[in-house]
Amino acid sequence: MSRTGTTDDGDELLTRLGALTAQARAQAEMQRSRVELAIALQRGMLPRDLPAARRLHLAVRYTPACQGLNVGGDWYDAFTLGDGRIGLAIGDVQGHNIEAAAFMGQVRAGLRALASVTSEPGEVLARTNELLLSLGSDLFATCTFMRLDPCAGVLESARAGHLPCVWATADGKSGITDDEGGPPLGVQPGTPYPVTRYELTTGGVFVLLTDGVVEGPSMRLEEGLDQVTRLAGIAAVAGMDVDALAAAVIKGAERVGHDDDAAVLVVGLDGPDAQP
Repeated sequence: MSRTGTTDDGDELLTRLGALTAQARAQAEMQRSRVELAIALQRGMLPRDLPAARRLHLAVRYTPACQGLNVGGDWYDAFTLGDGRIGLAIGDVQGHNIEAAAFMGQVRAGLRALASVTSEPGEVLARTNELLLSLGSDLFATCTFMRLDPCAGVLESARAGHLPCVWATADGKSGITDDEGGPPLGVQPGTPYPVTRYELTTGGVFVLLTDGVVEGPSMRLEEGLDQVTRLAGIAAVAGMDVDALAAAVIKGAERVGHDDDAAVLVVGLDGPDAQP
């Protein structure tokens, strides 16, 4: 009996398998390149340096999503405003792809530019919202923007669909901010964003974060926020450095089992007699 037909069939099958393998490799390489590009975009758009001011201490931590095909659009920012006060922002763009990372850059750049025109937090978010709507994108972003006067210890805050902040004082008090806030940026035109005023006392801290830090398959949002509140309370009472607190918060994010970005921005204040 001839075996030629069987051999030819086997060769054809191997050829097809080889072609499919090569195609799969090419697609995997393309996706890997897209992920690497998105991560490079994220890191390139985050601030390289944090502003310096008397009494003020800032610390940040950022871990990009890089599990599977996910690439998120979380960001943080801190910069000096025209009047010497400090602008603080943290946010999260909807989606987990290169488009989300690019949109994050647009949001951050737009917010910075508008804050140079008016630094009032509610107005900054309202104008950023209108700017994003004018771009015609299907994406939206959550964001918290704060204006800090380090000399007076006054924080003015506005939220656009973002998580509340965590605070703690040196005398052992701690909690989660309970301001009104407004909807995410890029969703609804003509939206007002209420401003809430806080006092950042000597030795106290404020922790701004994204949901990848406190919410995931292994932890509910309430549990995650409680975890950060406990850490902030311990840090404030113990006089822990803000950098150590930021590191502890981002380390705790490993417990949520997330595949999302995780960003943390910690703000601390020395006493009025502290040396620059």
